Amino acid sequence: MKCSIEGCPGEYEMREIVHPLRYRGELIIIDRVPAQVCAVCGDVLLEPATIRHIEQMLQHLARPARTVRLYEYA
Repeated sequence: MKCSIEGCPGEYEMREIVHPLRYRGELIIIDRVPAQVCAVCGDVLLEPATIRHIEQMLQHLARPARTVRLYEYA
């Protein structure tokens, strides 16, 4: 599928991404999220089913698989 960003000649391809988001004031990072990513500009599209799955995950948060260091830009 052609990229939806005006002027970008790229095509979307299926990849797995790292998806950061804020939930209830906390930073959550979800690894290996399936997404359509433009090979040229990097625009990311998530399928509605993927978004629903993430929303369900957030309702039933388990212990994180890993922890990461978080630094604030000073």
